[in-house]
Amino acid sequence: METIYIIALSLGSLLTIFILTKLMGYRQMSQMSMFDYINGITIGSIAAEMATSLEDDFTRSLTAMIVYGVSTFLISVLSNKFVKVRRIIEGKPLILLNNGELYRKNLRKAKIDVSEFLEQCREQGYFDVSKLETAILEGNGRISFLPKAADRPLTPSDVNLAATQDFMVANVILDGRVMSENLKNTGNDEKWLISQIKGQGAKRVEDVLLATCDATNKVTVFMKENKKKDPDILI
Repeated sequence: METIYIIALSLGSLLTIFILTKLMGYRQMSQMSMFDYINGITIGSIAAEMATSLEDDFTRSLTAMIVYGVSTFLISVLSNKFVKVRRIIEGKPLILLNNGELYRKNLRKAKIDVSEFLEQCREQGYFDVSKLETAILEGNGRISFLPKAADRPLTPSDVNLAATQDFMVANVILDGRVMSENLKNTGNDEKWLISQIKGQGAKRVEDVLLATCDATNKVTVFMKENKKKDPDILI
């Protein structure tokens, strides 16, 4: 009888985890933020306790799992809706290196010393830091690298073509909201931005999912898609 009870509790905790994972989204299974990681471990620990709770009331563990799952879901909704909440929960990208300059203050903020940074560079195949144009610490803890134009794999220099350097682009609209500070850093104002997006078919800022501005003031607009998509072919 006790064995059947354990099997039932285990299957119940497994089903609960499955439902909560579907509710919280696929980020639990891909690139997790620190918040997602902590919640995943906590919910897993509670599920294990629930599966082996022979004497205790298993409803306590079940309630705790549901509270964690629903809380994570609500925070995810707020993060998707509000940029400031997203930055608090998921963190803000930090520029560690740009244009040949290491940002010591940002390295300290990220709790990364120079030796660790160089190790991360080598792991990505960059043994000479001088060949990197930009390195950015993402919110998930990974570092993204942008090599200099002449040092990329299959570079234009291999076929005797003049290489042009790529630079970072500024996100000037995100989820239908103007990123005022980013826009200011491009040297432009909101009136100029609105005229740019209207030229690409956007009637309002709220219609834009993402808009970027590069070093030449070229604005690229990605509209919010409300139309029904074609059937998924990646099954």
